[in-house]
Amino acid sequence: MNALGLEDLVEVLKAAGEPTRFRLLALLARGDLTVSDLTDILGQSQPRISRHLKLLAEAALIDRYQEGAWAYFRLRQDDGPVAVVRRLLETTDAGDAVLQRDGERLAALKRLRSEKAQAYFSRNAAEWDALRQLHVSEAKVESALKDLVGPAPVDAFLDLGTGTGRILQLFDGLYRRGVGVDASRDMLAVARANLDRAGITRAAIRHGDIFNLPLERDEFDIVTVHQVLHFLQEPEAAIAEAARMLRPGGRLVIIDLAPHGLEYLRDDHAHVRLGFSHEIMRDWLEKAGLRVEDVTDLPPAEKSDTGLTVTLWLARDQRPAGAVGAMETLNNVATGGRA
Repeated sequence: MNALGLEDLVEVLKAAGEPTRFRLLALLARGDLTVSDLTDILGQSQPRISRHLKLLAEAALIDRYQEGAWAYFRLRQDDGPVAVVRRLLETTDAGDAVLQRDGERLAALKRLRSEKAQAYFSRNAAEWDALRQLHVSEAKVESALKDLVGPAPVDAFLDLGTGTGRILQLFDGLYRRGVGVDASRDMLAVARANLDRAGITRAAIRHGDIFNLPLERDEFDIVTVHQVLHFLQEPEAAIAEAARMLRPGGRLVIIDLAPHGLEYLRDDHAHVRLGFSHEIMRDWLEKAGLRVEDVTDLPPAEKSDTGLTVTLWLARDQRPAGAVGAMETLNNVATGGRA
């Protein structure tokens, strides 16, 4: 935990040291929740809850993000003032009657989320199952993906087109902070329910456009794009935006289909591109400032005219580690510290 000065520490304790605000922090440590969710759990008015959330946000203890008409909140994932709150939460009596009741109401809320998400997933499961049968098993793809990424822990992990949140689950424990982005609010509900069920609290789900991500650049050590590019009109632009998210030396992993001739996938399953060759993908990655380090082809178990090969591409940002910080320092010197 980073050391805090006396004034900063007192401010954190003042922000957290009020019963309702501490209850809010305990809930937000367990996942993303809306004001409506929190009013239902705590049984307090929306203006009161909103006022407490505003104070917590001003103290840099929680994050707020917009998703359509809804605003979501969660405990911050950095090691700043919020580290004090995490320490306080760790020392809290798990049997405390108030916090225990809050936890039970949160569990009921998550069950309702899960039921709604499962209903959506069930309506579309037949289509997804039909597609999965065309190529190598997901278990084999995931095993190859884990081998490619390796076991070394990272600070920040981003999954684009996160869908069910499966990649965030697969790499749980590898990252300190995970983010999944998807354009479908239905799929975001599925992903949130899956993360809740798995007890994963270090990953957050965001609604966003893969061509214009609602995130800061140079922020992530690993970015994954799993079976997304073949749905896009401009996959090259999506790769450039994914590369923009990488820290110097960060890695981009793309999992998608090799070239194939199954034209019916355009009409029946909204595929825009019928796979990608090694050459075109390498060209796009290099134009985005990345160096291809590994390419792995996974052919279907049985060779046939209808089988699909899955390819994994691993590429790395070519800037040396620390390049962004050094550039910011030079800019500050050049401008006299002016923003």
